Amino acid sequence: MVGEVIRVKEVSSGGRRYLGLEVNLPGSPPLVLLVGETGFAMCGFLDVSAAEKKGAVAVKIPGVSSVEELLEKEIAEATSKAEAKGLRKGVRLKDVLDHL
Repeated sequence: MVGEVIRVKEVSSGGRRYLGLEVNLPGSPPLVLLVGETGFAMCGFLDVSAAEKKGAVAVKIPGVSSVEELLEKEIAEATSKAEAKGLRKGVRLKDVLDHL
């Protein structure tokens, strides 16, 4: 592979730290993931129904190519556990990050 494949980014907000990952994939947009204390946010590669079956606190934000974009865009889908924590469709992730 040519170039950087994985970028690890730390995001701090409200005294909490989050782990961000950007993975370049061949012939595809990057996989973007942000992991919090109790759940995670992911780009369009997330299968919300699979995350729901596993009981995960997870949200899907498609159409992003970086952790920074993930934070600025609105949640498109969420598991029931994520919704119970305030991570709901139509809300910008940055505004509810402390629930992740």
